Amino acid sequence: MKDQLVRVYVPATVPMLANLRKQGALPAAGAHAVTPALREWYAEGDEEELEYVAFTRAAQDALRLLRDDAGAPRRRVVVSADLPPGSVPGGDLELGSSLVRLTGPIPLAAVAAVHVDGADAAADVEAAAAVIGEALAGDPDAQFTVDGAEDHELEWYDVSELDTLVG
Repeated sequence: MKDQLVRVYVPATVPMLANLRKQGALPAAGAHAVTPALREWYAEGDEEELEYVAFTRAAQDALRLLRDDAGAPRRRVVVSADLPPGSVPGGDLELGSSLVRLTGPIPLAAVAAVHVDGADAAADVEAAAAVIGEALAGDPDAQFTVDGAEDHELEWYDVSELDTLVG
């Protein structure tokens, strides 16, 4: 059964984790996964490298969520979940894309792990969230700032530690 599941990486914020804990699910949203378009673009990459690309893109999308939620703690969050293939349609067809649109909410039981920036990343994440739009539009100074946040590795947490994370 595990082999039939698709690993998705869902960008989130700490308040979204609190809702996950309270409601038992994350709403359907855009996520990232190893898609056929990503496999074709990174033909030389092995499965682990492809998953890292999808994960990194989800972390970058978490910056957009932070930009739009000024009250959220300045920590990127990525929720890794294993979903049935039917809830993860084919995804964006653009070559190299890892973007998928989920068809339904992500139940807490499907969450494999939660990844969150450490407190030491807050200043860099705050600066990156402020300029993520400009970076995606090609501004090299903004991209340098985003790269500063991306230099921080997200910490891994078991789903059983959700209470501690949103405590």
